[in-house]
Amino acid sequence: MLKIFALIKRSLKNSFDNIRNEQLKHNLLQAIPFWIGSVITGFFAVMYAQVFAWGEHLMNFIFDWHAWMIFIIAPIGFVLSWWLVKEFAPNAKGSGIPQVMAAVELANPKEHRKIRNLLSIKIIFFKILSSVVLVIGGGAVGREGPTIQIAGSVFRKVNEYLPEWWPKISKKNMIMTGAAAGLAAAFNTPLGGIVFAVEELSKTHINYFKTALFTAVIIAGLTAQTLAGSYLYLGYPKTNDVSLMVMLPIILVAATAGIMASQLSVTMLKINSWKKKKLKTDKANVVFLIICALIIASIAYFINREVLGSGKEIMERVLFTKDKHEDWYVPILRMLGSALSFTSGGAGGIFAPALTAGASIGSVISGIIHLTPNETNVVILAGMVAFLTGITRAPFTSAIIVLEMTDRHSLIFHLMLAGMISSIASILVSRHSLYDVLKVNFLTEIRNQDEQNAGIHSKGE
Repeated sequence: MLKIFALIKRSLKNSFDNIRNEQLKHNLLQAIPFWIGSVITGFFAVMYAQVFAWGEHLMNFIFDWHAWMIFIIAPIGFVLSWWLVKEFAPNAKGSGIPQVMAAVELANPKEHRKIRNLLSIKIIFFKILSSVVLVIGGGAVGREGPTIQIAGSVFRKVNEYLPEWWPKISKKNMIMTGAAAGLAAAFNTPLGGIVFAVEELSKTHINYFKTALFTAVIIAGLTAQTLAGSYLYLGYPKTNDVSLMVMLPIILVAATAGIMASQLSVTMLKINSWKKKKLKTDKANVVFLIICALIIASIAYFINREVLGSGKEIMERVLFTKDKHEDWYVPILRMLGSALSFTSGGAGGIFAPALTAGASIGSVISGIIHLTPNETNVVILAGMVAFLTGITRAPFTSAIIVLEMTDRHSLIFHLMLAGMISSIASILVSRHSLYDVLKVNFLTEIRNQDEQNAGIHSKGE
């Protein structure tokens, strides 16, 4: 096998050496790794989406078969998901976006070797496995954040495998482009991927990697569409014949969702901090996870099963059926399910659960003030943008993602207003986003671990 790879590398080098135009050759060599990474990312995104959907269907099948089974599968799912991450890939826990943000910061000459702790083939495998196990157990998590870490890992490995004679490519640009391609493939939102890279990840001038970013997002999206077909994440909700007066409920919903999302972030960070201080043993962690799982199982069994899973069914129901209005407690239950699932220590994202929580807030408030069905749809979409903004503090990314997943371009100003109002309101609760705090935590852990290893090594000498 190694001889075959060596032969391929020699053949490639000879082929490129035959190109006389040096600028063309350099540009081509710079572009090819991004193209390869994008195709692989598109493939992984589609396969992961199918496996994740299978996990949700299995959970729903078991619940429909015998609802009491949730009291068995939930504790097993939560504990097994946590154990897989703890034992084999500690940095695969949670969303994956803070890990990518931390990797971007580590992409400097002094620290670039630490990136392998956050982005690797092992993390891809256990990210997928742990998150699917957690969703089978009823965890309120999504796959979009994990897809971004998977894509970052793919692009990092492609860069790593380039031969010595290949022109050097910035690790930072490679990781940021991979993350954008991952988001684009996960949601089928190419503009969302680009805006995400600029708003959430990029601290450098976009001119340095704009061509690579655009082509990577396009190729990843096209690969995903080739495998899964052309689709919208949600579809085409009816939003026509809506007056400008709908801006008032949008402002109300956006402010409410922003405050609640920011409060959810603070709560999850407090739970993580409490766990770190109090749960020192595996036994204590297992007891905590079983309690969390049983709380979610009890809510699903006795109150409302919609607390389970990513919540995409809620978004589809309130947007596309006549059953548009949720009970007042559904947003609270969705937030509780997300808090307990996201802090479990297993893998799983917060993007889809955040969109669901925002949709349910918009649905509840629309019902209280008696909006028309089309006005309700607009307010629900605004709630989705607002809640996601409250979590990520990326209003433009949130607005563009919801815009693209529903193809409602006429609502661009409505959704951007929701994002901006939420961004302002969320600061009232906490100045920093959930991802920023988690990124700092990952960086601190990795740097401390590196210092400890260096200390042990120097003592050994």
